[in-house]
Amino acid sequence: MAPPSGLLAERLAALPDRPGVYMFKDATGAIIYIGKATSLQSRVRSYFVGVDSDPKKRNITAEAVDLDWILTDSPVQALRWEADLIRREQPRWNVRLRDDKAYPYIRISVQEPWPRVSIVRRRAADGARYFGPFTDAESVRSTLDTLNRLFPFIPMNCPRKITGTDERACLYRDIKRCLAPCIGAVTPEAYRVLIADAIAFLEGKQQEALDRLRAEMEAAAEALQFEQAAALRDRIRAAEKIIRQHAVVSQSRVDQDVIGFARDGGQVCVQVFYIREGRLVGRDYFPLEGAAEADDRTIVTSFVQQHYGAATRLPEVVLLPAEPEDRKTLEQWLAEQAGHRVRLRVPRRGSDLRLIALATENAREALERQRVEWLSDSARTTGALLELQEQLGLSTAPERIECYDISNIQGAHSVGSMVVFEGGRPKKADYKRFQIKTVEGANDFASMAEVLTRRFKRLREGQMARAQDPGAAPDSGWDKVPDLVIVDGGKGQLNAALQVLASLELFAIPVVGLAKEHEELYLPGCAEPVRLPEGSPALFLVQRIRDEAHRFAITYHRQLRGKRTLHSRLDDIRGIGPKRRKALIQAFGSWRGVKAASVDEIAAVPGMTRRTAELVKAQL
Repeated sequence: MAPPSGLLAERLAALPDRPGVYMFKDATGAIIYIGKATSLQSRVRSYFVGVDSDPKKRNITAEAVDLDWILTDSPVQALRWEADLIRREQPRWNVRLRDDKAYPYIRISVQEPWPRVSIVRRRAADGARYFGPFTDAESVRSTLDTLNRLFPFIPMNCPRKITGTDERACLYRDIKRCLAPCIGAVTPEAYRVLIADAIAFLEGKQQEALDRLRAEMEAAAEALQFEQAAALRDRIRAAEKIIRQHAVVSQSRVDQDVIGFARDGGQVCVQVFYIREGRLVGRDYFPLEGAAEADDRTIVTSFVQQHYGAATRLPEVVLLPAEPEDRKTLEQWLAEQAGHRVRLRVPRRGSDLRLIALATENAREALERQRVEWLSDSARTTGALLELQEQLGLSTAPERIECYDISNIQGAHSVGSMVVFEGGRPKKADYKRFQIKTVEGANDFASMAEVLTRRFKRLREGQMARAQDPGAAPDSGWDKVPDLVIVDGGKGQLNAALQVLASLELFAIPVVGLAKEHEELYLPGCAEPVRLPEGSPALFLVQRIRDEAHRFAITYHRQLRGKRTLHSRLDDIRGIGPKRRKALIQAFGSWRGVKAASVDEIAAVPGMTRRTAELVKAQL
């Protein structure tokens, strides 16, 4: 790459060998990227050495015409200012939390005589306690509702000024959602204990809150205040039920957060598990922007900076899926934020690594939910269809899209799936599934040809039937002509599909092959595949259709494999014929169901005896 010239070259020459924050700017003066450095001089100049191997650096340096920087006292201060500037400026080439300014917090006004609990969108240095940020306002409201049942603090929508001299309490006292400080039914000291318990619960210290509730209950019982003791007992039982619902996921009693992330095309989603005293007390997901070309280390580092820069309470340990950049500086900064030591760990084995894998799996599901929700917007799906029409050179927007996939394990139990999307949304009534009948072994090309032959032969027969009898009834979706056919695979599957359609004289139906590795679309007669732009509506739609076809095929494959495994095992047991085998399958549904059932449960199946049930149990 040619060295920079003009103003940018002058700026580079003047860079000091000091820690600080640097900002690349484009021709309009807008900041396009913000970074931190222990040495501004060496870090920024590295962007212009060997950038061809790094597409993100190549894009930044191609756009940048100016450079600015801020000197700091230390690398930790540079990291803190970098996070603040990214949050404020939102540069296009930085990895950043999406809409992080809109994330809600739970606020408890502990600085007031009668603390109140509310939901706010911004933190303030006002002495109140804040919890968050959360990504889902609905889940925050649900959390507060549950908390208010356990600890009946003043309801969020209560308009009264607390004086203790009101003549009557409101309905919230009757339904046990408020201790009625408005009429003096609770002292300020007792109310603060209640608020302290609520805070402990939000911090994951449920046992601490429970112990205090039990002590109050015993004291009330000894004082013969049985009504108060009964109310405390009910709150303890409700709290214990909630604690039981929080799974024990770690033998360690150290508070820790577990981070996993998933990416699909240009989209990245981070999942965080909050584990307190060994229990999973909450989780949240955070979509990221500007992460399409970022590597794993950059994603992890950027998320830790921005999330914990806004977080209200930090754990002792954060488990990460990848090594962050400059871990030592990051841990120093986190310790300043938290007021205690925070360790960043990348587990390599054991239960901690399994937690990372579970968080990653949840991140994938969250990413898929976002994509489904995104595609549920009719304006977006219309745009996706129009973009797909343009990219593939179709004569019309593909209103009806059919996608086909093959599933097998080393050629066993081969099945095919057909999923249908109309108007950009799944039409499950038209889904079809196929058992492969004519192909031996793992031959995806031949299996695809069989599936397409059976599907489009039905279409051709329906067309011929309507030609002879225009009043003929429709054939359950088989007689509908797709505007686009997608076969999961590359050129081989595409050629198989083209041969089938040609043999049935269905030349007008557009077909493309979707290669799995790079999500490239192969078109008939084109040597080079079409790559849809990352993050585009058309790519989202194609990915969603492909994933649905794959899911539908895998589900059917597992069902067949389970039934056939069960059949073969039962056939080997003396006294189990077709009728008893069918009755067992109907009763327990799967191989695992029969294996898990007791002898008494198996014997209770119609047609079974206890002796035969014992034989089944012993064999399985």
